[in-house]
Amino acid sequence: MAMVPMANLALDGGDPRMSVSGPGHTEISNKAMQLLHDPSITIEEYMYYAAISRAEEQRLHGPNTASWVPFRPTFQGDVKEAPEVQIQQAIRRDSRITDEKRAMPTDDGSGASSPGANPPLYLGVPDEEWVQASRAARTASWGAIFYLITTDILGPTTVPWALSQMGWGPGVALYFIFGVFAFYAGFQMWQMFMVLDSDKYPLKTYGDIAFRVFGRGARYGVNILQSIQLFFNVGILILSDGQAIYQLSQGPSGGKGLCFVVCSLVFAIAGLLLGQIRTLKKFGWIANLAIWLNVLVIIITVAIAATYAPNYQAANAQNLIPLAGPGEVQEPVMHYAGVNPTIGFQGQVVGLMQAVYSYGGAMLYCEFMSEMKKPWDFFKAQLCAEAFIFICYIFFGCFVYAYQGQYTIQPANQGLSPYTWQSATNAINLFSALIAACLYGNIGIKVLYQNVLREMFNAPALETKRGKLLWVGMVPIYWLVAFIVCAAIPNITNFSGLVAAACIMQFSYTFPPIMMLGLDIQRDAILPEEHFDPATGVLTRVDQGWKRWSRGMKKRVLLKSWYTFFALGSLATAVLGIYSSIVGLHHAFVANPNVDAFGCAAPI
Repeated sequence: MAMVPMANLALDGGDPRMSVSGPGHTEISNKAMQLLHDPSITIEEYMYYAAISRAEEQRLHGPNTASWVPFRPTFQGDVKEAPEVQIQQAIRRDSRITDEKRAMPTDDGSGASSPGANPPLYLGVPDEEWVQASRAARTASWGAIFYLITTDILGPTTVPWALSQMGWGPGVALYFIFGVFAFYAGFQMWQMFMVLDSDKYPLKTYGDIAFRVFGRGARYGVNILQSIQLFFNVGILILSDGQAIYQLSQGPSGGKGLCFVVCSLVFAIAGLLLGQIRTLKKFGWIANLAIWLNVLVIIITVAIAATYAPNYQAANAQNLIPLAGPGEVQEPVMHYAGVNPTIGFQGQVVGLMQAVYSYGGAMLYCEFMSEMKKPWDFFKAQLCAEAFIFICYIFFGCFVYAYQGQYTIQPANQGLSPYTWQSATNAINLFSALIAACLYGNIGIKVLYQNVLREMFNAPALETKRGKLLWVGMVPIYWLVAFIVCAAIPNITNFSGLVAAACIMQFSYTFPPIMMLGLDIQRDAILPEEHFDPATGVLTRVDQGWKRWSRGMKKRVLLKSWYTFFALGSLATAVLGIYSSIVGLHHAFVANPNVDAFGCAAPI
């Protein structure tokens, strides 16, 4: 797509749009990072220190910080050995940091402490850099998080085409339903964060939640799937911007442009060269600029779509909408209030997958919450952001569909007929998409390197000479494989539907209820006689294994049944989306002469 949402830019690293010296870039010691993924730490210990951290936030920011939030995460009973008196004692010990000026990292990175400041005693960690890093990163307000969620998720250029496949009523209804479910899944992420995050054991990524609920294997699986999604996002950008380069090469007369596979290769080579940059710290202002350039493209698309006729040639190339013959009049723009009868069920499912793609972004929520000074307020930021995004989607989608009807294509800006405006939006998208692709590739390679090569094959650190050489070799391989994949499957509508069903659906809809189910089962399995001793770090349990899980499943059965139903429904939708996208790709290769693996014909 010309405008892929800027989500997923921070997996095991920081979001490049954040301040270099502020949220997202606080350095954490190697010891701290290792302990964050220590399999010997139990969920009871995580919850014990989370209760203390939440109480500390209430002390610092007032007792009514989240009094308006419905269904607040509860801590009473989560940890049997963390009564209020212990929490208050821990807070009083920690208050020295606030009263005597908190120990903060110095500008030169030395980590020197303010006189008289000591790390909280209840943390039990002698490495004071850990405390400094954990506290210093929590500075973002709910307004800043609203901005980040909005810019990460907002990507409406696929909505008009999705509505053309589903029709007015079903399209708007399904975008609303999936928006509500995306918000609910984010709400579940927030509940898990509040119960598992603490100053001692901060949650940083989506994979961290999976690790604390289900263990190391779940974290590996989540991070690998994230890397796959980022890899395919790069491929989608190569496809959409290969189309943009092709349209630019056609000239105002609409003649035969460059060979399409060459256009895609040009974009891939540009990304390959920029992808050699290992650090994201200098990308912050560029990433912000790319976001606002995307907004400019949306505004231009709305204005021109209302003024000029659709791009009939592009609609014919992508969607096989027939062109008028000599002396004939082009078929008028048509709309459907209900289900589009000209599109089969498979095509409508692929249209629905664009809604899934449009709401993708949940994998960054944990990162955002970890940087909030008042994580209670994430609920407010997400609610406002999701409402704003839904309004933008429906306005943009309905507006463009109203003027272009069945001639709507994906991405919407490439369906503009005036060459000048089409070229202007394509040129803007080329810049912003190249930045997005470099960010996706950078983070995707880093996650593969850290979680596969380093942890499984003992590869050297990226900062070492050998690590830098491996990076130099991995970048061209990554980009060339992405080019090969997209050149072999040059059909952006079904390809993006496949990515949405296989990857985005899981992070935004399937994994949150599964993790919530696992967390609640473990919480409900805790017996009154079981306790965690913070002085020794020893946890006393009555039993282990399946008996414990069985006991936890027998409590709050209706709620756990809902989690299971939600997860199974998401999985079923994902399977249906994968099947429909594969069938659509097969049909495109058979019926559309413009869809040819490694061919010169442009699919637009």
